[in-house]
Amino acid sequence: MNLLLFFILGLLVHFVFFVSIFDIYFTSPLVHGMTPQFTPLPPPARRLVLFVADGLRADSLYELDGNGTSRAPFIRNIIMQKGSWGISHTRVPTESRPGHVALIAGFYEDVSAVAKGWKENPVEFDSLFNESKYTWSWGSPDILPMFAKGASGDHVYIHCYSAEKEDFGAQDAARLDTWVFDQVKDFFQSAKSNQSLFSKLNEEKIVLFLHLLGIDTNGHAHRPSSREYKDNIRKVDDGVKEIVSLLEDFYENDGKTAFVITSDHGMTDWGSHGAGHASETLTPLVSWGAGIRYPQQVSTQLFEDEFLKEWQLENWKRRDVNQADIAPLMASLIGVPFPLNSVGILPLDYLNNSDLFKAESMLTNALQILEQFKIKMTQKKEVTLPFLFTPFKLLSDSKQLEILEKAKSYLKQKKYQDVISLCKELIHLALEGLVYYHTYNRFFLGISVTMGFIGWISFATVMIIKSHSSLTRSVVKGGKKPHHLLPCSFVAIGVLIAFFLLIQACPWTYYIYCLLPVPIWYAVFKEFQVIQDLITSLLTFSGKHSIVFLLVFTLGIEILVLSFFYRYMLTAGLVAFACWPFFTQLWIQAKITSLGWTLFSLLLAVFPLLPVLGREPNITLVTGAGLLVFLISLSSFAYLWKSRSKNICEDLPVHLCQMAGVLISTYIVNSTHSSLLQKQGLPQINQIVSWAILASSLVVPLLGPTIVFQRLLSILLSLMSTYLLLSTGYEAFFPFVLSCLMLVWIHAEQTLQHSGVSCTQKLTSTHFAYNTDITQFRQLHLDDIRRSFFFVFFIVTAFFGTGNIASINSFDPSSVYCFLTVFSPFMMGSLMMWKILIPFVLVMCAFEAIQLTTQLSSKSLFLIVLIISDIMALHFFFLVKDYGSWLDIGTSISHYVIVMCMTIFLVLLSGLAHLLTTKKIKLWGKTKPHFM
Repeated sequence: MNLLLFFILGLLVHFVFFVSIFDIYFTSPLVHGMTPQFTPLPPPARRLVLFVADGLRADSLYELDGNGTSRAPFIRNIIMQKGSWGISHTRVPTESRPGHVALIAGFYEDVSAVAKGWKENPVEFDSLFNESKYTWSWGSPDILPMFAKGASGDHVYIHCYSAEKEDFGAQDAARLDTWVFDQVKDFFQSAKSNQSLFSKLNEEKIVLFLHLLGIDTNGHAHRPSSREYKDNIRKVDDGVKEIVSLLEDFYENDGKTAFVITSDHGMTDWGSHGAGHASETLTPLVSWGAGIRYPQQVSTQLFEDEFLKEWQLENWKRRDVNQADIAPLMASLIGVPFPLNSVGILPLDYLNNSDLFKAESMLTNALQILEQFKIKMTQKKEVTLPFLFTPFKLLSDSKQLEILEKAKSYLKQKKYQDVISLCKELIHLALEGLVYYHTYNRFFLGISVTMGFIGWISFATVMIIKSHSSLTRSVVKGGKKPHHLLPCSFVAIGVLIAFFLLIQACPWTYYIYCLLPVPIWYAVFKEFQVIQDLITSLLTFSGKHSIVFLLVFTLGIEILVLSFFYRYMLTAGLVAFACWPFFTQLWIQAKITSLGWTLFSLLLAVFPLLPVLGREPNITLVTGAGLLVFLISLSSFAYLWKSRSKNICEDLPVHLCQMAGVLISTYIVNSTHSSLLQKQGLPQINQIVSWAILASSLVVPLLGPTIVFQRLLSILLSLMSTYLLLSTGYEAFFPFVLSCLMLVWIHAEQTLQHSGVSCTQKLTSTHFAYNTDITQFRQLHLDDIRRSFFFVFFIVTAFFGTGNIASINSFDPSSVYCFLTVFSPFMMGSLMMWKILIPFVLVMCAFEAIQLTTQLSSKSLFLIVLIISDIMALHFFFLVKDYGSWLDIGTSISHYVIVMCMTIFLVLLSGLAHLLTTKKIKLWGKTKPHFM
């Protein structure tokens, strides 16, 4: 098979494997067609006011200052005098959109929304706002529009400030909350002279929503322990007090207003959120007013944590809820139907109403969730053959009828507590059933994708053996073609699978997942003679040697897999790497190179041990890294000048510009950090220069010579300039240490390789652009598996050396402040992703040099890399969880996605590395050949 065609097919196959995870684990849990359910009794409140303090941690609101006073005295007084309080437990991912969806719509956001930055509605959903008579909302343009978009009719009104106001680096972000409070005051002032608006505001079933983003913005910019964050809480407390007073005056203290204040998510000590740390998932919930229970003093409370004592609230009953439970609570307070897709359970302990009202509300809650279960079951039953359909046995039709009849009977007998108990049982069974039907096809799809994975790994192995080794050459030449029954058998299997999927009305993507393994396995079985000869060749090897090699290779793969869970495994691997030269010929042939390898391996091994989370910015370290890189580049330039290296005079401006770029980047980092500390914002000139350095980082290296050492140095300087701008601490040293190790690796491989003229050339004279004739490429050896494994290990180290890409909150948003401070999730995410990819590109370029100096075809060595990556991906496919905590589930899925992305990006970035190392742009002087 043509290798180009093989790589194209490889990309398509891996793309299918990658996409499959979204059909298996990331599908939307929502169903449609349910009937609205609401409590028939009169509600206690005519209107609801919802305050959402974005990014507010529970401890930040409830704890007392060092002098024993609360930073939110009004809310503290509510807890002790007027209402109920507790902790709202959020789910991962702790981001603004899924948090608000849980609060207002009552379900946990399907993960497909992340593809749209949590902004657009991937699936339309019902919400409390949609069920209300009128809803007015004020706040961020990132949150409010999604609830207006999903609403039926024209009864949800939004008032947003401009996105430019969400600036992490400008003045105190508390002004965002001040804007909201001022807008609400003006709104009610205008209502006094606007009869139409006045009439609407005096209707029942209305909602007022105040989204307060200042705390979140200050937390990102200054950390939750900062004065700005804490002062913002005080301003919010003052603002809430003013709005409550305003509404009481407007409605003449009619006692028909219910108030709820909570948060969408918390925030880590280092100013990020998205994962499952307690500081992110524990948010405050305080409610008071119409229908809400008054404070209850107790002598003891059973909670495993020590928060009550820390907050000095041990005598005031704490009522914890899950975040989605708040939606049915708010719906019951104003008497609107529960949001159709809500999975929240009504927290009765917050309600100050009759037992009848509580029982009726709980029954409504049960019927609303049972409606979803019935729709989900019907949908699955309609597309499954009757003899293959396995219903959820714990909640059969008879079981549903039995529970509902008992509940209605108890309701007539006024056994309200029994009604509540039965409804809770029904709700828990219905929720289990929803999960059961949502994951109904997961095992079937998993088997199909696994068969495709194993088939592809087998096919790639056969291709390597057939095209790039001498093990089976004699057999392949004299081999016979496979019997014609083989293709007929696989065609018949494919037809049967397609027919099976057709009669079950499966989605078109299922055809791809289930039919893809058929041609892959046909390609494997077609080469049965190659497989047979491979087995024969393996049997001739030394049994002891083969077992040792297999054990070492397996151990290496497992270390790579474990490094995704435990970063210190990378340290263990790098320490083992440091010892490698002493067990090979390298120590005998090049002692200095061996010592250099050991030194830089041990230095690189330090980075996975350093803290990723919770560290404060240390611009001094960034400055030190910049100056070190400048001095090394100056020394390298002096060495090249002294050795009268070719093209050094001609390319003098390029070298000088790159060295200047490093110094400029170092200065901008310091200047920007100083300006932000003084709350003067991001200087515009700093922003322009930062973007210019980023834009030129992939172009400037192409202006220099293609000599291995000079081009690698040029790539390092250009990318390092950008990396410095994206650094906040010790990670600024990481690309430099990694590049030094890569340079030693190239020299070590060159020393170990003895055949071929090009392998004896020095790094200062070998050209990347040297176009070796295809006939000079050698066949693969067993040692090439070791080279490929080194490469994959360094790629994983590049990913996890200074952070954990599997965890959103591992990355400090302040690292992008040289480029922008206005909140822009996609732009900030893209800059952080480029920061992660810079070490990746450095390793890719070094691998290009390895392939050149060892006279290996880049395609042949890369095939081994793909096999190693696929074995890792198969590991993670089996390790994906659909049980346990949401953090465990999300992490296991993200690991698989990362490895699959890595496999695909290896192919794409291999092309980028080839471009960076071999191409040259001539801007001045006469065009000269790349090599002489």
